[in-house]
Amino acid sequence: MIFYLSGTGNSLWAARQISRVTHDSLITMTETGNADFIKDARKGEPIGFVFPVHGWRPPRIVLEFINAIDSGSMSDRYVYAVVTAGDNIGETIDILSRELEKKGCKLNAATSLIMPESYIGLPFMDTDTLEKENGKIQTSRRSLKEFINRIAKRQDGIYGLVTGKWPRVNTRLLGGVFTKWLITDKPFSIEVEKCLRCGKCAEKCPVDNIRLSNGGYPEWRHNGRCMTCFACYHHCPAKAIRYGNRTKGKGQYYFGKNFMISDFDI
Repeated sequence: MIFYLSGTGNSLWAARQISRVTHDSLITMTETGNADFIKDARKGEPIGFVFPVHGWRPPRIVLEFINAIDSGSMSDRYVYAVVTAGDNIGETIDILSRELEKKGCKLNAATSLIMPESYIGLPFMDTDTLEKENGKIQTSRRSLKEFINRIAKRQDGIYGLVTGKWPRVNTRLLGGVFTKWLITDKPFSIEVEKCLRCGKCAEKCPVDNIRLSNGGYPEWRHNGRCMTCFACYHHCPAKAIRYGNRTKGKGQYYFGKNFMISDFDI
């Protein structure tokens, strides 16, 4: 079983590539109840976790999902993780490993993939150029292929983690600020004159945080589940969604927007 979380598609692409080779089923982590699927997994079936890094940490939804796992169902499992990020991952794998240990299991293998940038919630952050985007995906494709070969053989080890120069500072200090103050849907709004009322933003929100008003315009539910993944912004065909002034003049990205997805199949 492969449990995944994805906003703009980087992690979903990685999860699908693993599934294509291993033939393991894909299950979203957006619903904690899906953790019960592990109880029904066949004996010896490996468990994979694939998700993006948020603030140099595992997203809150991932931690909530792991907390919902029945401890007994994880015994004697081969467990691996693939995490995606636009730059580096800090201590994400350390945190994940500790949380899994609480469930009585070891994280056998893990890797990080540096994928195209999609977080644009700070003034100095924007999407990558097409050349850089393509380069990141090609490099990650090769790394993921090698990692899949390792997990197919049930090898133990941590491979190719890009933790950055200051993983402790990024995760524990900056990550704390990020998760407390920057993961919020409050700055989201729309430019009514641009909005096509197509519903694409609500469709692509991975946590069902957007509904359409009677007039067909998007409204954020403020349900406390927003990941600030910007899937709504990036998928908007009219660029009608804004995040305060922080997205003004910035690019859009989601996996497959600028290239054929099949070009990156393993």
